[in-house]
Amino acid sequence: MLTKPKKRSIRLKKHSTSVSLEDPFWDSLTEIANKQCKGVNLLISEIDEDRGTNCGLASAIRLFVLDYYKIAENT
Repeated sequence: MLTKPKKRSIRLKKHSTSVSLEDPFWDSLTEIANKQCKGVNLLISEIDEDRGTNCGLASAIRLFVLDYYKIAENT
């Protein structure tokens, strides 16, 4: 089922910001963070550091989640 993105408050590098993500991506991101024994904010911070300037944060998170499950499927 398609859902509209929801704006969620997060903390990056000691400042508050928000990101708009659909529930399935947010739920998957939370699941990944739990599997890696880290908080969602820390995982998002890592994604933020790796994304460069050509990609928005929400898009980078979606791509991270997609890549995570593609890699998991192939192992």
